[in-house]
Amino acid sequence: MIERVLAIPPKRHGKTLITFLTKSETDALIEAVDVSTWTGRRDRAMLMLAAQTGLRASELVGLVVGDVHLGTGAHVNCLGKGRKQRITPLTKNTARMLRAWLAERGGQPTEPLFPTSQGRPLCRDALEQRLAKHAAAAAEHCPSIRGKRLTPHVLRHTAAMRLLHAGIDTTVIAMWLGHEQVETTQIYLQANLEIKERALARTTPPDGKPGRYKAPDAVLVFLEGL
Repeated sequence: MIERVLAIPPKRHGKTLITFLTKSETDALIEAVDVSTWTGRRDRAMLMLAAQTGLRASELVGLVVGDVHLGTGAHVNCLGKGRKQRITPLTKNTARMLRAWLAERGGQPTEPLFPTSQGRPLCRDALEQRLAKHAAAAAEHCPSIRGKRLTPHVLRHTAAMRLLHAGIDTTVIAMWLGHEQVETTQIYLQANLEIKERALARTTPPDGKPGRYKAPDAVLVFLEGL
């Protein structure tokens, strides 16, 4: 009886594809931030860093001034899951934005990189509220954003998809994101329509015509003689 129960296959559950922003949507989100205020300049630097590095929300709000290194080989150092240190490279644009923010922010190496107006670290809820506000503003100029529920994790997915589009191997992306297992990164392959289209293009001859294959008479004679 037990063997029969164990032989029952597990119930399959549908998997929801991940949500991520395209390049134009990411640009619209960052440009929508009002930089005429101190909090706006903080938010733009924070969102640009999140979308480029793919840091988790906890990693992002946990950064301190000393975690940012803007010399040769610019990078950010964060404490990830399992208290594991991870170094993530910065693009020139992100490094430039952070350099400007640090010049304004000042502070000691141990102080929060993105503080509140009282100098305390932002909490996750505050990060989500700021992101929702800027997403609503961005949707006015980029309507496709309106259909997406933006969370800090969507920015993490966005960074991963950008790397995947650039042809970066999933093992490298797994290390970039701090995934414990490479299999976790496979969800981005499932969501990447462009990669699927390229694979389809490789399997279909460019001059191929639809229809069923009809073997030549010589082949049919050979097969009948087997």
